[in-house]
Amino acid sequence: MATTTKALARGAFGTGSATLYTVPASTTTVVSNIAITNTSASSRTFTLGLAGTSLHTTTSIAANTTVYIDLKQVLTATQTITGLASAADVNYHISGVEIS
Repeated sequence: MATTTKALARGAFGTGSATLYTVPASTTTVVSNIAITNTSASSRTFTLGLAGTSLHTTTSIAANTTVYIDLKQVLTATQTITGLASAADVNYHISGVEIS
């Protein structure tokens, strides 16, 4: 059984709901940290879901700040992390461990 610690996904949120990460086949993923960064001079909002369950819904993030979400959530093969933001200047970085 291989265990790989890695950046699972990173990028800029879109303004429509999109899949940010999908657990590969025959794999279990433990999500350990999600960083959300607002690079704008104005406050923004973001929405984040894990395996079809809302984790954050239209959560406000202040201008030029980063929110760190520390968690230990297990996702199984083909489950997804989804998200969106009120503008494209909100970024995400999702870290965790894949076990295959």
